[in-house]
Amino acid sequence: MPKIKFTKGELKKQRDALGAYRRYLPTLQLKKQQLQMEILKQLVLLEEKEHYVETKKAAIEKWIGLARPDGLTDIKKQLLSEEIAIGSKNIAGADIPVFQQVRFKNAEYDLFKTPLWVDAGIEALRQLISLQEEFTSIKTGIEILRRHLRVTTQRVNLFEKVKIPQAEEAIRRIKIYIGDQMTNAVGRCKMAKRKIQEMVLV
Repeated sequence: MPKIKFTKGELKKQRDALGAYRRYLPTLQLKKQQLQMEILKQLVLLEEKEHYVETKKAAIEKWIGLARPDGLTDIKKQLLSEEIAIGSKNIAGADIPVFQQVRFKNAEYDLFKTPLWVDAGIEALRQLISLQEEFTSIKTGIEILRRHLRVTTQRVNLFEKVKIPQAEEAIRRIKIYIGDQMTNAVGRCKMAKRKIQEMVLV
């Protein structure tokens, strides 16, 4: 426990600190709850996106083997992204990324020489890439939320288990000390009064 002064000024300081800790603690506890709820929500969303990715991959694998190697090279050119648009969302003070979209370059290929399935194939692969980017974005968001939750939990524990008990104990000790001093002072006053009365009577 930090060293304390046994004075009325210190008593006020400790009472003010205790009041501040008690006011701030519910805010921290609420933040902790919000972060926990958002992490659970994001984990459910992550599981859904993972399922979509696996479903999309399985569907693509059924036909991708039919493409000629030179055809795949042409398709890869159509999958180059121009921009991955990521926004952000603030959850209890934590800024997490929110996937918006992947912007792809315009598809350029000879419509007469290219098989009909290529359009659908490019669209399916672009959807898969978008899903994977969204999946990555959600994972990053969960990591950020977990870091914030860890720090917030540490602060809640600091207030609940250290700061508030220390302030309460300091207040208790100072009040006992001041009470003892007042009792001693009253006792000294009585003794002084009695001595004065004895001197007057003599």
